[in-house]
Amino acid sequence: MSTPLRSVDEHLQRVLDTVGPLEVLDLTILDAHGCTLAEDVVSAQPMPSFDSSSMDGYAVRVADVAAASAATPVTLPVVGDVAAGSHGIYTVQPGLCVRIMTGAPLPAGADAVVPVEWTDGGTQSVRITKAPDVGAYIRREGEEVLAGTTVLHAGTHLGAAQIGLLAAVGRDRVRARPRPRVIVISTGSELVDPGQPTGVGRIPDANSYALTAAATEAGAMAYRVGIVPDDPKQFLDALEDQLIRADVVVTSGGVSVGAYDVVKEVLSRYGGMSFDRVGMQPGMPQGFGVFGPDNTPIFCLPGNPVSAYVSFEVFVRPALRRMLGMEPVFRPQVRAALTAGVESPAGKRSYLRGRLEVVDGVYAVTPVGGTGSHLVAALAQANALIVVPEDATSVESGQPVAVMVLERRQG
Repeated sequence: MSTPLRSVDEHLQRVLDTVGPLEVLDLTILDAHGCTLAEDVVSAQPMPSFDSSSMDGYAVRVADVAAASAATPVTLPVVGDVAAGSHGIYTVQPGLCVRIMTGAPLPAGADAVVPVEWTDGGTQSVRITKAPDVGAYIRREGEEVLAGTTVLHAGTHLGAAQIGLLAAVGRDRVRARPRPRVIVISTGSELVDPGQPTGVGRIPDANSYALTAAATEAGAMAYRVGIVPDDPKQFLDALEDQLIRADVVVTSGGVSVGAYDVVKEVLSRYGGMSFDRVGMQPGMPQGFGVFGPDNTPIFCLPGNPVSAYVSFEVFVRPALRRMLGMEPVFRPQVRAALTAGVESPAGKRSYLRGRLEVVDGVYAVTPVGGTGSHLVAALAQANALIVVPEDATSVESGQPVAVMVLERRQG
């Protein structure tokens, strides 16, 4: 007698009830790249921190050059140069000017910068052929950020631009939630590494590469351990060896009811693990729980490549996002019109590969490939998953469906 199906929502809720945000760490800003900020960041200084030139040119008093034009240029003596990094030793007196470089502090007395393109580029004296407005080409102190302004809020994902902003406001360390460390293990004596001979009964290990990449894309630090054969001792040894550096373990294969399903055979002995039949297609056999001295979460995914990938998107990715402290934890969903009819087994939620596009200003989704959980080529052409609910056995062409967006494409 088969065990009853657990719903997708029940299994997902168990996952999200088990995992939580990782402990906040004090990190250098480069180590915090890719992490989630755990504090508001307030600028202690204005940006810019002084009045400066936004162009190479000449710092002037506008009153001295107001009449300048191509027909009636104005010539002024140049009394000095101000380079970026200078400390503002000059004052622009009436009838004089100072040559200035981009980023250099504005000399006292100047109220505009004349770009070098409006001049003859002179060094002793300069001929100016166009008059600037007051304040032209000056970056004013605090015009972007005033001292005391909150420039980043807790919960912000720290990408390259945010790291640059932290540096710009003088922060060299921040409190952030680290990226989860994910260990990926493929099981199966039939597997070989890509590039190795296959032959009858041998197939390349696609799962560990796809899952490692998926975990990285979700924001984790992912480590591919490689292939473990269908041997209980070797699997348990590999798992225990990796726990020291794991916040999460993801395995693929060995979770069904076959004679060589070693993941289920080994981990079923431990009270923190359970293996269920989840009402979804693909990906019905699922294992999840905690293992080891630190109660490390373990996701035991099916071995078929599409099943493993869909299971990752539905269950693992939201958990990793929660551990990062990032919201939303789920992929965006949209409603889209089907361009071809699809079928789904009764009582199961189907996740069908699809290609999402915008047609005449509205979303449309086209099923890609068949329903087989081994069809990796079709998966690679998809940018979305068509979600057919448990109570539907078919959806006709032209009807709206929920679509999980895997990546944004122009369209």
